[in-house]
Amino acid sequence: MNSSKSETQRLDDRDIKILSILQREGRIPKAALAERVNLSATPCWERLRRLEEAGIIESYGARVSLKAFGPTTMVFVQVELESHRAEDFARFEARIKTLPEVIECWAVGGGVDYFCKIVVRLLSDYQALIDSLLAQQIGIKRYYTYVVTMPVKNEPVPVELLAQPSQ
Repeated sequence: MNSSKSETQRLDDRDIKILSILQREGRIPKAALAERVNLSATPCWERLRRLEEAGIIESYGARVSLKAFGPTTMVFVQVELESHRAEDFARFEARIKTLPEVIECWAVGGGVDYFCKIVVRLLSDYQALIDSLLAQQIGIKRYYTYVVTMPVKNEPVPVELLAQPSQ
């Protein structure tokens, strides 16, 4: 995992509560947030600014429902590269970063090199994307496709658990 200044940041119970609330209610008014964490507005705002400056809060955004766009297809793909030189990883990653359909891509250890999360309108759109990537010869040796049939759980980061000291 990359080292960052947020790793050295000490979080108290109020910081953790602020983070938990913001992950679920990103548009909560600052006054309501302050009330929920039992602080006055100014100290709450200062904590929020400190969490942002420390890089603990990376950004704010809306969670968009795929249902609003009609039928869509979500696919998880395991990708194994032919070669494991730095330039091979760099070539694959550079190309993946340009594809709007690839909404997440994770380099992993183990039997495969990457997991990608892809959203397209139709399964045929996914296949066209894969065919294009294979034709571009960006080093894909093998890939495995997993079509999402239904969401089971999609929750924010469990800050309450992660902020606890290691045993």
